Amino acid sequence: MGRARKIVSGIAIAAVLGGGAYWLTRPRIIDPAKIASAESDVALSEFPERVLFGDTHLHTDNSIDAFGFGARLGPEDALKFARGDEVTSTTGVKAQLSRPLDFLVIADHSDGLGVTRRLYDAPRFAIRDKTLRRWRDMMHESPQQSVRATSELIAAAGAGTLPAAMLDPARRDESTAEIWGNQLKVLDRYYQPGKFTPIAGFEYTLQPDGNNLHRVVMFRDGIERTSKIRPYPGLVSNVDGLFDYMDGYERATGGRVLAIPHNSNLSNGLMFELTDAAGGPMTAEYARRRGAREPVVEATQIKGDSEAHPFLSPNDEFADFGKKGWEIGNLTLSFPKKNDMLAGEYLREALKRGLSIEQQTGVNPYKFGMIGSTDSHTALATGDEDNFFGKHTGNEPDKIRAIAPQNLGTRVGRMGWNYLAGGYAAVWARANTRAEIFDAMMRREVYATTGPRMVVRFFGGFEFSSETFKGDWVRAGYKTGVPMGGELVASGAKAPRFLVSALKDPEGAHLDRVQIIKGWVDASGTAQEKIYDVAWSDTAKRQPVNGKIPAVGDTVNRARAAYTNAIGAAELRSVWTDPDYTPGQRAFYYVRVLEIPTPRWPLFDAVRFGVKLSPEALADAVAQERAYSSPIWVGPAARNTADRKTGQRRLAGR
Repeated sequence: MGRARKIVSGIAIAAVLGGGAYWLTRPRIIDPAKIASAESDVALSEFPERVLFGDTHLHTDNSIDAFGFGARLGPEDALKFARGDEVTSTTGVKAQLSRPLDFLVIADHSDGLGVTRRLYDAPRFAIRDKTLRRWRDMMHESPQQSVRATSELIAAAGAGTLPAAMLDPARRDESTAEIWGNQLKVLDRYYQPGKFTPIAGFEYTLQPDGNNLHRVVMFRDGIERTSKIRPYPGLVSNVDGLFDYMDGYERATGGRVLAIPHNSNLSNGLMFELTDAAGGPMTAEYARRRGAREPVVEATQIKGDSEAHPFLSPNDEFADFGKKGWEIGNLTLSFPKKNDMLAGEYLREALKRGLSIEQQTGVNPYKFGMIGSTDSHTALATGDEDNFFGKHTGNEPDKIRAIAPQNLGTRVGRMGWNYLAGGYAAVWARANTRAEIFDAMMRREVYATTGPRMVVRFFGGFEFSSETFKGDWVRAGYKTGVPMGGELVASGAKAPRFLVSALKDPEGAHLDRVQIIKGWVDASGTAQEKIYDVAWSDTAKRQPVNGKIPAVGDTVNRARAAYTNAIGAAELRSVWTDPDYTPGQRAFYYVRVLEIPTPRWPLFDAVRFGVKLSPEALADAVAQERAYSSPIWVGPAARNTADRKTGQRRLAGR
């Protein structure tokens, strides 16, 4: 199970943790001219014609926790799996995607890159620190004890009590540089411009007191630039330090880099604060910097869904998706969750906060697009309910993973069935290349799915009509409006109009409905929201009752973990005008697409392994998968002056 590992000195246990230089003096370059030539041969469409699906948040055995949890698959295995090859999982199960992904970001933790592997391999006598020696012994004792040791390590990182040997800057260097350099080589070797795109990245793991403030850092560039740096640590820094690192990289190399916050639902209110990183007043300068550095946010993944929350949106009957088990506390459960924290955690509220901050400072720090990703720690990027390989190798497919406690090995309150099997990032790019995918994210022309690959288009403008869909409506969307992620400058008293189109996943479930969520700040300065059903299936039978569309129904057979497409629609579309628009109003609009109910992975497990689910798990074993588009913002004039450079360039023909 896994590859042979090289024995290293106990002195090499420490990872790249702490401050200092992040530049490698000897770049490792693999024929960048050949890659540049292959990229230039890829034809660019006039405007994005095909959506690309990928994962921007995958961990391999180079991550400190993934290896400790048992992962033995590395970057090359991850790339093979993502492009559609069959691989053997760490636990010996054959694994393959039914459809390959278009792109992948391997985002191993910068903190402790490869450290658990080195700790595992180190001779016991060479380890002087008692805690490190005990963790090494636990890792060798059993898979269960290895998970427990890694859980203790994560808790210590959150509490700031890691052993000093792991924090010694003098001991980080060659091993980290070697891991990063080797990974970059593998990425370039598997890069097939136009067909499959591996992208360089890492995860920045800032988590004060166990509150999740993690970001995935993603590069636009190949090895010629990315080999000149090494990943930036998070445990002993702050987000301003990360932004400084990003600024420095771009100045020194001419490259591009962005950051993607994730699991805001586990930050205990800190991810989308009304202050700057130091707790001071939110200034225009800080708001502009954050908006420029974080153009997209991860809305959904294995550790819960962060789009909305029932406490914040009591009139939203679909806001409770992916909440069970994740709303009881922060990442490490070191502090319980309180309701007054929720506004700083959920994306819809953050978008509303952005409007309020813009009203005060002139700049919106939370003008972000939405994507999904897995955060899998198995090196297997699958968001499919019937092909879910778990958060980590401790809950790869087996008889007990759905019913056992699954919170990092030691704490109670979260169960295996609380994990979601999603999601994916959907990107409207003009070609499948690093530059085009990165640029699409910078202009926010992206959307999130919880796993299914439905195709969602969303345009805003002032000239659309019911006739628009009869012609080349996509071209019209680009020519006379803006796509998802764009900004509309209000035109007199005209209300904005929106083109919305949703196609079912060809291998998945029919669609229930399409909604547009609007957020704005009213005349009194209070943030508001409203949800509009703009298209739905079976309209002859489902007319609004008290302003609500009746439930679509449920065809799921719980005994067989199966469903039928006897209800719902294969396609939904609408030309919608905001009936409540007030001239001069600043607002955002985004689309939420809901599938009909389908089985979740615990139900597939129950049938596959003959497991009896608990009443709580069974009650949550069916769900309506969904997609969230990036918003379109409408206002009297664009006030956010954040420079998005190439990502904001006008597309050809627009």
